Amino acid sequence: MTKLKIVFMGTPQFSIHILQGLINHYEVVGVVTQPDKEVGRKRERKASPVKELALKYNIPVFQPFKIKEEYHDIIPLKPDLIVTCAYGQIIPKDLLDLPKYGCINVHASLLPKLRGGAPIHKAIINNELRTGITIMYMTEKMDAGDIISQIETVINKDDNVGTLHDRLSELGTRLLLDTIPNIVTGNIHPKPQDEKEVTYAWNITREDEKLDFSKSTIDIYNQIRGLNPWPGAYAILDDQVVKIYEARISDSFFTTKQNGEIGKVYEDGLGVSTKDGELIITELQFAGKKKMKVKDLFHGKDKESFLGKIFK
Repeated sequence: MTKLKIVFMGTPQFSIHILQGLINHYEVVGVVTQPDKEVGRKRERKASPVKELALKYNIPVFQPFKIKEEYHDIIPLKPDLIVTCAYGQIIPKDLLDLPKYGCINVHASLLPKLRGGAPIHKAIINNELRTGITIMYMTEKMDAGDIISQIETVINKDDNVGTLHDRLSELGTRLLLDTIPNIVTGNIHPKPQDEKEVTYAWNITREDEKLDFSKSTIDIYNQIRGLNPWPGAYAILDDQVVKIYEARISDSFFTTKQNGEIGKVYEDGLGVSTKDGELIITELQFAGKKKMKVKDLFHGKDKESFLGKIFK
């Protein structure tokens, strides 16, 4: 089994744990990842986390801008299996047909729910009670292949994208390493996805990050933790963009204040009116400043000065 040759295709931090698991157990003959990106004010080029790990082990790295047109260098690697995880591009049919044991994908949801690029964010934002990992055969249609195996996890009330991301990455690695031997021996029973149950988790947009305090308290709370720590939810206060990272739900279920208005100041946060009650913001970040707990914001400031201000 250790001589199984694998090409891995992935890009973000989520894929790191999974690639490391493959490296530990199989022969990873190549890694395909997205091209380096320019980041920061200096526009410095930065490699993906997957590329950095592959180079650490001297694994050949391929970075096509369009995999559908630039896949020919992968063919000579003659992989027995191609494994993808959050790669970011649709794989062409010539590659899907290349490996002896096919192409499989590690996806961070219980398919057919939450197909797409942001399943972890949207599971929390949508107030899902459970999510998980699906390993499926790949097709030319996004996240639509037959399901090989799945594993579930409960979404805790205090989970955010960071905590759920890390837990799913570990679960995905475990499930993948349990599933590959069964694929090789043929001890699997793939099942088609029920198209009637399909939902989507499209990539997060700037519009998704904007908080709307005319919504219910629970919806706003889920949106905040579904974007924490990245990319972060935001609202406008005193004509400034304010990132909001943490909050808690108040016991107050009724308010006569305007939606978004700071109606009460607590020791640890700002009580903001919502459609059906109050959300207490406990961690935020003003433009050009560091992220901070609201209780630290109060040091040296008059707490009452925040009363009546409105998040828009």
